[in-house]
Amino acid sequence: MRIDIMTLFPSVCEAYLSESIIGRARKDGLVEIKCHDIRDFSKDKHRHVDDYTYGGGAGMIMQPGPIADCFKAICEETNTRPYCIYMSPQGKVFNQETAVRLSKMDNIALLCGHYEGVDERIIEEIVDEEISVGDFVLTGGELPALMVADAVTRLLPGVLSGEECFTEESHFSGLLEYPQYTRPPVFNGKSVPEVLLSGHAANIANWRRREALKRTLIRRPDMLKKADLSRDDLKIIGEICAEIHESDA
Repeated sequence: MRIDIMTLFPSVCEAYLSESIIGRARKDGLVEIKCHDIRDFSKDKHRHVDDYTYGGGAGMIMQPGPIADCFKAICEETNTRPYCIYMSPQGKVFNQETAVRLSKMDNIALLCGHYEGVDERIIEEIVDEEISVGDFVLTGGELPALMVADAVTRLLPGVLSGEECFTEESHFSGLLEYPQYTRPPVFNGKSVPEVLLSGHAANIANWRRREALKRTLIRRPDMLKKADLSRDDLKIIGEICAEIHESDA
């Protein structure tokens, strides 16, 4: 898979994408990620890529020309048209389902806005989808683009040690992940749950499922509406609700 990031700050993106799991995946050829400086496509001698808004208003808007030329260069380099995503607070909120969908594509291009955003005409011309990482506004699209690139890359074959590294995580299965523990077995008087030390695989799996359901019920009950729940899961949820009600009584 290839991911292209169109940005005013390629060094910021490269710094993150060159480290840890994503950096190793790039070195091993499991994913190709390229960061493109939109300023390189400015026809202004000072490399300006923004201007005042028509109609007045605060802030500057990124011009369509440099972005269009940057995207054109990517298309020519890849000999295809990448699926283009504009990182925008007006987009659909990013989630694990979207990450899985994007991970199945061959090439995506992430457009990072800045200032007050980008000229609407470039959105109409090249953007296939707008994505937000939450109901808040940042100074630029670089952090959201890195979040998307990270979430997508870690789903690619070979990036993590095994599929279970992400299939059991929060949100992938529609539930929050169960609690995790490591050494030492006792820390500040608190012990690791005995079942996790038992070596009994079935009991451990049952405990983890119950804890995932409990955590989701307490922290994100909205997720249960879309989760794929079995009859046993519904029974467990009923038991947990009874326990919570009893403890509050």
